[in-house]
Amino acid sequence: MAGWIAANPQIFVVALQNHLWLSGIALVAVLLIALPLGLVLTRQRGLANAAIAIVNILRTVPSLALLVIMLPLLGTGFLPSVVALTLYGLPALLLNTYTGLTQVDADIVEAARGQGFSDRQVMMKIEIPLALPVIFAGIRTAAVQIVSAATLAAFIGGGGLGELITAGMANFNFPQLVAGAVAVAALALVVEVGFAAVERLLTRQVRMGAA
Repeated sequence: MAGWIAANPQIFVVALQNHLWLSGIALVAVLLIALPLGLVLTRQRGLANAAIAIVNILRTVPSLALLVIMLPLLGTGFLPSVVALTLYGLPALLLNTYTGLTQVDADIVEAARGQGFSDRQVMMKIEIPLALPVIFAGIRTAAVQIVSAATLAAFIGGGGLGELITAGMANFNFPQLVAGAVAVAALALVVEVGFAAVERLLTRQVRMGAA
């Protein structure tokens, strides 16, 4: 594995860069969609059940199936891969955002309103800070899911480390296949450990603030 990477550094670096771009853009898209939508659903409870039902359906669809569904809609390449990965990562963050916000102690919210806080102030100063550890857990889950699933983007021309795996399988190049597989596993582990550390820090700060 290390020998293949040393012999083909440019191929490996390009695949890694593409994988990071795919994952990063998809995660940013998830953040831009899930966080505002989660906030809206806490204020529009009538829509919440329908939205949660839809995202629960998305959770049951395998990542490869989402990628294949993009083929007749958007074709092949980077864009359909990003769209599919966004849909794949969306449920974890949306559900955690909604759950975290709705589980904030109602007595604390009422006390803030009694002190004259507006709805926006309650959300920004009370609900979001207290729900932040749960929300960030959703970000961590979505990030790991996206990084892992981005491997399959190679099947629809999205690039990434998955191309090393597919090319290794097609050419019976075992070192190349292992290099791609180990790189994906290592990247997912780094994302998991890094986000988990930040999550623990946020949880500790929230507890200290509450105390």
